[in-house]
Amino acid sequence: MNTERFIAKRIIFGSGNANQLSRPIVRISVLGITLGLAVMILAIAIVTGFQSEIKNKLIGFGSHIVITNYDDNTSDEPQPISKIQPFLSDLKNNPNIKHVQIYATKSGIVKTKTENEGVLLKGIGADFDWKFINDNLKSGKVFTVTDTGASRQIVISQYLAAKLELKLNDKMVVYFLTKKQDTLSTQYEQRVKTFNVSGIYETGYEDIDKKLVLVDIGQIQKINFWDKDLVGGFEIAIKDFKKIDEVGEEVDEWIGQGLTVQTVKQLNASVFAWLDWMDVNVQIILILMVIVAGINMMSALLILILERTTMIGLLKALGARNGSIQKIFLYNSAFIIGKGLMWGNLIGLSLAFFQKYFGVFKLDAKIYFLSQIPIEINLFHILLLNVGTLFCCLIMLILPSFIVSKITPVKAIRFS
Repeated sequence: MNTERFIAKRIIFGSGNANQLSRPIVRISVLGITLGLAVMILAIAIVTGFQSEIKNKLIGFGSHIVITNYDDNTSDEPQPISKIQPFLSDLKNNPNIKHVQIYATKSGIVKTKTENEGVLLKGIGADFDWKFINDNLKSGKVFTVTDTGASRQIVISQYLAAKLELKLNDKMVVYFLTKKQDTLSTQYEQRVKTFNVSGIYETGYEDIDKKLVLVDIGQIQKINFWDKDLVGGFEIAIKDFKKIDEVGEEVDEWIGQGLTVQTVKQLNASVFAWLDWMDVNVQIILILMVIVAGINMMSALLILILERTTMIGLLKALGARNGSIQKIFLYNSAFIIGKGLMWGNLIGLSLAFFQKYFGVFKLDAKIYFLSQIPIEINLFHILLLNVGTLFCCLIMLILPSFIVSKITPVKAIRFS
C-alpha cells in the first residue's frame, strides 16, 4: 500500500476540526484552477477557430498560391497570360500540390431599378474546385463550364441578392469598361452582359460577400476580346498550409520570367499579421492563468502544511523522512489540481461546444470578418493544456513543500 497516498486521501476527504481552516482555501484553489483552465480552453478554441475560419474563407474563393502576369497593374484585372505553360506538368506532379486551376477577373457594375453596385466577376474554368462554394451555398446550384459555349449562369452572394433584390433565375445586368483593341492611346468602351442567377452563397466574410460573383471564364474572355487560350492566371491549392512559403518558393523557381507568384499570406498581409498577433495574446493569457493557478496552489499548500504541523511532528517522531512527508502534501496538491482540471474541462468544453453548435455569441462582421465567434476544438491542444497545467503547478509546489524539512518533532508536538 502507498502510505503517502493513503494519508493524503485522509487529509483531503477526512472530516473534523483539522480541516476547518484549509477547506475554504482548498475550495478557492480548486475554483482558481477551474476558471483558469476553462479560460485557457476557450482562448485556444476561439483563436484557433478564428484562424481556421478566416484562412478557409480567403483560400476557398481563391487558393493558396496565385500565378499572374508580372506587370505594374495593381487592379483586380491582371494582364492575360497563356493557359498553356511548360511548368504545369511540374506543378501537377509536385506531391505538395493538390490542385491547379485557371481563373480571370473583371470589375463591373450591376444596375437594377433601385440600386447600383460594383462587383468583381471571377471567371472560372471546368477545372474549378466547387467544394467551398457548395459548402456555403444557401440556395440554387452551381453551373457547369464546358468547351462548347460560355455559360450565362452566375453565382452571387446573399448580401448582393438582398441589396439588389435578386432571386434565383432572375436576370442580372452587368456593365463593363473594356479597353479597345488596335488603338495606340488608352480608350475604353462600355459593354453590357446579362446573366441568370443560378445560385446564392453566403460565407459571412463581408469582404468577399460584398463584391465577388462567379461566372464562366469564357464570358470574361469575350468581354476582354481575349483568345480562348488566354486567362488571368493560375490558382494553386496545396495539401499542407504550413508549407505554403516553401511551395511558393519552389513554384517561383519554375515559372521563369514574365510571371509572378504570390501566396495568400502576401495578398492578405494585414489579415495574417492580425491572426499572428492573436497567437501572442493567447500566449499571454496562458502564462497569466498558469501563474495564477500556481500561486493559488502554493497558498493552499502552505495552509495545509501549517494546519498539519502537529501531524508532521508525529510522523517525524515515528521515523518518517522529509521526502516521504513532502510526497504526502504533493499527492494532496495533485488531488486538488485534478479536481480543478476536471471542472475546468467540463465548463470550458461545455461552453465551447455550446457556441460551436448554437452560435449564441455574435460578432460585428465589419470588424472581425465573421458574424459569430468561431470555435475549433482540438483534442491534442486540450490534452496539452491539462498536462501543462498539472506539470507547472506541481513544479511550483516543490519549493513550499520544503517547509516540511524545517519543522522539528519536538517543537511541533510541544506547541500542539
